[in-house]
Amino acid sequence: MLLPKRFIRAVRGRARAVALLLMILTGAEAAQAAGSGVMLARKYRLGRAMVYTTTVRTNSKINSNPPELKNFFPPMPGDLHLQQQSTETVSKVGPDGAADIQHRFEKFEVQTDLESLPANVRDSIAQAQEEVTHQIVGQTLTAHYDREGKLVDFEGADKLFQGIDAPVREPLLQMLRMFLEQMSGQSLYPKYRVKVGEEWSQDLDSQPLKDYPFQVRGKNTLHYSGKTRFHGVKAAILDYRFENSLTPGLEGLRKGGALPRLESMGMHLGMQINGQGKGRILVALDDGRVLQNHSTLHQTLSAIMKGGEGFIAPSEILPRLEIQSDTQMEVEGSKP
Repeated sequence: MLLPKRFIRAVRGRARAVALLLMILTGAEAAQAAGSGVMLARKYRLGRAMVYTTTVRTNSKINSNPPELKNFFPPMPGDLHLQQQSTETVSKVGPDGAADIQHRFEKFEVQTDLESLPANVRDSIAQAQEEVTHQIVGQTLTAHYDREGKLVDFEGADKLFQGIDAPVREPLLQMLRMFLEQMSGQSLYPKYRVKVGEEWSQDLDSQPLKDYPFQVRGKNTLHYSGKTRFHGVKAAILDYRFENSLTPGLEGLRKGGALPRLESMGMHLGMQINGQGKGRILVALDDGRVLQNHSTLHQTLSAIMKGGEGFIAPSEILPRLEIQSDTQMEVEGSKP
């Protein structure tokens, strides 16, 4: 049966009206979603666990003025390669939103370039590397974070590195601190919703810790680049760049060596570590946990011996030691 043309025109008109209404509603929802942005925040959930596989590569070189000055320091390997796997578990969540997170190390392997070092030093460092592997695997370290993911302190490092020689212990301690900070999302989360393309900055300032005696000053600048999925988890893509300066405590250096005698003569040691880096991090949208982190870091440690009040000397003749290092870190997270 043929339908009247008026009826067909009326149906078509209603169909167009419905289609137009759907387009308007869909467009409004899309505009609202695009305009509202996302809220990135760290929400600790008791018992939540993640497995992190980490690869760190560091290349270092030492310069001194006069050149013979570096001979007074223990030989250090120029290249260090670290591979580790650890399980991170939220063991405590406080009423203020702060949390304790346990890191259990299932794998910890250190390799260094020993070819340029004397034979006796090579044997000593190779033995230290084996000791590190056997000593750390199976151990647990507890890190304390505030509600915004900032590392407050950590405990257990003294047990992890007990008996390890300084040339190996100090680089490992710095890598450990860097890992704990970046895995918590330190100085990452803004206090408001962010849109794609938006940038914000966070301070990196922190006071010396018991297991990390450095005063830190710096800034982290972040850029929200969009969304993705990582192993099925909805995630935000954040590109970042940072710069910092670390002032180490000298208490350990005063326990022996020439520093106390030099200080008694009116000299003092000025030491600082300056760094800058960049990277990309994936953050879970549901609770702000870090899913992946790839970063690079360049650091320069400068130590210069200066005179006391009234001492005048050209800076080029003052004894100076400089250690430059380039570090690459790749972290991949997954469920246990």
